Amino acid sequence: MERSLHTPKYFAVCNLAIVDVCSSTAIIPKLIDTFLFDSQFIRYEACLANMCFVLFFSSLQSLILVALAYDRFVAICFPLRYHTIITKTSMVVIIAVMWAIAALMAIIPIFLLTRLSFCRSIVINSYFCDHGPAFRLACNDNSPNFIMGTLGTTIFFVAPVAVIALSYVCIIFALLKIATQEERLKAMKTCTSHLIMVAIFYLPICATYIAALSSTIHPNARIINTSLACVIPPMLNPIIYSLKTEEIMSAIKKLHRKRNKLNSHGTEE
Repeated sequence: MERSLHTPKYFAVCNLAIVDVCSSTAIIPKLIDTFLFDSQFIRYEACLANMCFVLFFSSLQSLILVALAYDRFVAICFPLRYHTIITKTSMVVIIAVMWAIAALMAIIPIFLLTRLSFCRSIVINSYFCDHGPAFRLACNDNSPNFIMGTLGTTIFFVAPVAVIALSYVCIIFALLKIATQEERLKAMKTCTSHLIMVAIFYLPICATYIAALSSTIHPNARIINTSLACVIPPMLNPIIYSLKTEEIMSAIKKLHRKRNKLNSHGTEE
């Protein structure tokens, strides 16, 4: 494997790729089953398992985008201290903590859901076993689930968006201090792949929340919007990072040159 990619930043990118694959595996099969085969039934235990995995990997996607924003913040605002702050050890610890937080925050809602009784409708208005629509069907007190849902939204959506926005405000101020326009563009180019991924992941969710607050959003519109937000980013993230990152493009070119050399030697023999 290319040695130039053995860095803390690409450890986070590798984790994001793994999470993208797992997230798609948790969401897409049920999505296909629902929309293509019109399957409206899922067992209770399978529903809880699906909910747990979707919550876990969606939360982790959001947190890893924060880790990548932190990497870009340190790289541009503190370039001389980057290699002392962002080390392989520190990035492993950050990602490990994020995995632990996401796992805990995915398990607790499932545990709280098992204490609820469903005596009326059991139809969940979503394309997967969504925690919000599910706990609202309960006949008994669901306030702990509401609190947990609000806390999860704050930790995995509101806080990450705020932290990423703040980091880029600091990056913009740091870029304004750079003397030449060429150096500013060069520094900003290192952030473009991350900014595109942030926009793809958060904008559909933001649009859904804003629409829900300002007016009554149709359940089908919410389902389509959130399904696109969950399916499209995992598909595009590898392409974005491959095409927009200089180190990865350089590694691909080196590998291509090596293969060409091997092929030329083979034809000569």
